[in-house]
Amino acid sequence: MEAEEVLAERMCIVTREVHDEADLIRFVRGPEGTVVPDIDRKLPGRGVWVSLSRERVAEAVRRKAFCRGLGEAKVDPHLPERVASLLRKAALGYLSLAKKAGVLVAGTAKVEELLALGRVRLLLHARDAAPGGERRLAAMAGRDTAAVRLFTSDEMSLALGRPNVIHAAVIGGGIAEKLLGAARRAEAYDTRGDTQFGKEA
Repeated sequence: MEAEEVLAERMCIVTREVHDEADLIRFVRGPEGTVVPDIDRKLPGRGVWVSLSRERVAEAVRRKAFCRGLGEAKVDPHLPERVASLLRKAALGYLSLAKKAGVLVAGTAKVEELLALGRVRLLLHARDAAPGGERRLAAMAGRDTAAVRLFTSDEMSLALGRPNVIHAAVIGGGIAEKLLGAARRAEAYDTRGDTQFGKEA
């Protein structure tokens, strides 16, 4: 497994609370003076941070909090929705990468085979999957296998380039951990209030 990334602590411009960078979203002032979400925390320039929460990003828009940190900046009123879309896109990107790297299988039969070998770190179930199939696969999963129900079947099918993807599995390793982290961030964005974003071992 890859070494864990060491992240600094930053202050949310809305709550004024200090959190690890993984629990926050970075924003910068773009070339055209607009507030740009920096999902990967790599864009140049001065950045400000908001808690990993749709509610907090919406509050930052309402309170014009970005202008205090970034100067005169234009803020898209649909910024909370844009952030949600970017977080999902980032997670789907790792899903495609896992397939290209040969560490992902899709389809119930192949997932069951991989589970039987004890090599699955991450189980992915489409949000529109039948409960029975999900329960059967979950019963076969090991203690260290995490499950994600973030994507629809259409999203998974498009990312993997094959039709009707309902279940998929990813072998343990660096890509699995990055996919899990990205998926958990996307999930937390829409479910988290003021509680600390939990990290899964």
